[in-house]
Amino acid sequence: MAEDRFPRVVSLACHDLRTPLATIFGFARTLTRAGDLDDRSMRFLGMIEEASEQMTGLLDEVGVAARIEGGRWEPVRREADTLALATTEDERVITEGEGETIQTDPEAVERALRALAVAAARYGPEERVTWRVQGRELELTPISADAAPVVTGEQVRDLGSLVARMVIEELGGSLELDGATLRVLL
Repeated sequence: MAEDRFPRVVSLACHDLRTPLATIFGFARTLTRAGDLDDRSMRFLGMIEEASEQMTGLLDEVGVAARIEGGRWEPVRREADTLALATTEDERVITEGEGETIQTDPEAVERALRALAVAAARYGPEERVTWRVQGRELELTPISADAAPVVTGEQVRDLGSLVARMVIEELGGSLELDGATLRVLL
């Protein structure tokens, strides 16, 4: 198979896998909402819903990476505030500072920034990390020496951070590690 066809195959596989996954999620959600099941069954259905949502997110990440690698990613650009993009409901991530309105693909950048922060918390010794936003420049701290190569995508151990780097760079941004700080320019 030609190298240039592989990203298309991966992208197509991700797309095709979403349909049965959506069916699984949909039926689990329907049964959960019916509410006439015992607690154990409801707990299992909740786990099925959560796992199918996680798998959908993973397929989205792989699909974006394949489209970027294949030169076929078409970001949906619109205005977004950088502070809002870095803000997440994940309790491991603190966000502070002042944002700036930019033209970008908000969904892709929001996922990318969340993935970088979660990887920093997951692979580093600190339970919480902080995004400090100053306009287009965002700083993520602390990044431990062990977490640094994973967060920057240099060591392939975290799909989210790997795709995050690809997305940010494809949109014209950059990532730079300076000691325990990851600087992201959007």
